[in-house]
Amino acid sequence: EHQSRRWRFGDFILRKPIVLGHEASGTVFKVGSGVQHLKPGDRVAIEPGVPREDDEHCRTGRYNLSPSIFFSATPPDDGQLCQYNLHNANFCYKLPESVSFEEGALIEPLSVAIHSCRRGGVTIGSNVFILGAGTIGLVNLLVCKAMGAAQILICDLSLNRLKKAKQMGANFTIAVDKNTSAKELSQKVKEALGGTMPDISIECTGAELCMQAGIHATKSGGVIVLVGMGKPFANVPMLEVGIREIDIRGVFRYCNTWPVAIDMLASK
Repeated sequence: EHQSRRWRFGDFILRKPIVLGHEASGTVFKVGSGVQHLKPGDRVAIEPGVPREDDEHCRTGRYNLSPSIFFSATPPDDGQLCQYNLHNANFCYKLPESVSFEEGALIEPLSVAIHSCRRGGVTIGSNVFILGAGTIGLVNLLVCKAMGAAQILICDLSLNRLKKAKQMGANFTIAVDKNTSAKELSQKVKEALGGTMPDISIECTGAELCMQAGIHATKSGGVIVLVGMGKPFANVPMLEVGIREIDIRGVFRYCNTWPVAIDMLASK
């Protein structure tokens, strides 16, 4: 979506046509001679990011940060929306029979949430504020619940999205409009939580106002995780970040998430 509207995604610029698709699952047709864990006929989910070299990021387990990584459907690399696709076997994960192909493909957005919640340190008893109830906001809601969050609050402009969030287990929802200020939104969060502030805020919109509100709302010593992809520069209250020791943590895709995502889906 980013590329089709803007013809670029950050520093990744679309200069020629590419095959789309980075949410994929399928059936193994053929394997290389060195592949031992897969065979033709196996059902697999496909992780789209594959490191091209064994650099410092790969050696520390954060291969998503490797600057030379192959990533499906990100220029100049082709995606997986095709009948046959050649992919590194180490990034193809066998699906149990209880997990459908559709669920296997949607491990990709689920992985964004797993990585985001790990980056934020969501754990048993956490109070979490999620900004944005779109696809990524809602999967973050599910993962927060799975990781043991005590109270989860989510906001959005759309009442329909908030209704869905409530159905999916959000403890509180806040409807905002275009006239709501960042401080007003943060005050509503505090009121909803009975005077307390969230330990972790997960920003899933990329909107400047939501970044500001997430900082204002997060308790001192807490964490805000930036998941949404917005403009290259944003005006945020950095003095407050410093004075209240709020950690700002970025999220770029994911790493080491497919196995746990498959386990989550298999136990549903």
